[in-house]
Amino acid sequence: MRIGVVAPSCPLNVAAAERVQSLAAQVGANLVIHPQCFLEEGHFAGPDDIRLGALREMLADPEIEAVWFARGGYGSNRIAPALLRDLPEGARWKRVVGYSDGGFLLAALHKAGLAVAHGPMVQDVLREDGDQAVLRTLRWLAKNDFDGLEPDLAGPAFAFNLVVLSSLMGTELEPDFSGAELLIEEVDEELYRIDRFLFHVSSQPGFAKLRQLRLGRCALKANDRPFGAELEAVVRHWCERSGVAYGGRADIGHDALNRVVPFPLRNRGASLS
Repeated sequence: MRIGVVAPSCPLNVAAAERVQSLAAQVGANLVIHPQCFLEEGHFAGPDDIRLGALREMLADPEIEAVWFARGGYGSNRIAPALLRDLPEGARWKRVVGYSDGGFLLAALHKAGLAVAHGPMVQDVLREDGDQAVLRTLRWLAKNDFDGLEPDLAGPAFAFNLVVLSSLMGTELEPDFSGAELLIEEVDEELYRIDRFLFHVSSQPGFAKLRQLRLGRCALKANDRPFGAELEAVVRHWCERSGVAYGGRADIGHDALNRVVPFPLRNRGASLS
């Protein structure tokens, strides 16, 4: 299997790329890492047009069976709407995996009918026990191995970093959450910011269509003063106010334990024009 790797946000670490190349061989996969992954243009892995072009190239290549995001950071939102408006025909049957900032692109590609999933990315190999994280994605892509999936999925599901989700709600990228569960996770934010993001997300009309919400791992910064409630209580609060069931915890997060969550397949045969 040939898996194309692109960096729609920030540059990929060379050591991570080399390590994951060897892990891919263990599952019978061949990583095709686009040179764009190693470009640097300020914060980004190259200018917007170069990052968008590399992603389109991988999606259009008939020899590439899946596209894997190299890492998160920031920048996918800058190219996601343009990709959605002009998606290569060859993209239709590819799987795409990423998370964190890549959630903007997962949302866009899901709307276009592609099979996308939240899951560990290439740069995650640098985390402690990172080999197991990236093997989870590689085995799902190359062998359709479900062992790396979030274990308590029971129906259609979406998974997003909360900041990314809050930013895309109310835009053309917002998914149709009808009848699905939503899994959220976060990293490096204070609890008051989590409260603020949940206010925005739960206030959107599309949120009310959810079957339930579940909470993944959140590595939080300390508030400058005690917030007065624990994380799970904050999530329950906004679920209750919006009338969406709280379904408990989920096994996702910015860590090596992060699990794969395939989005529901919808509009699979839809026109991409």
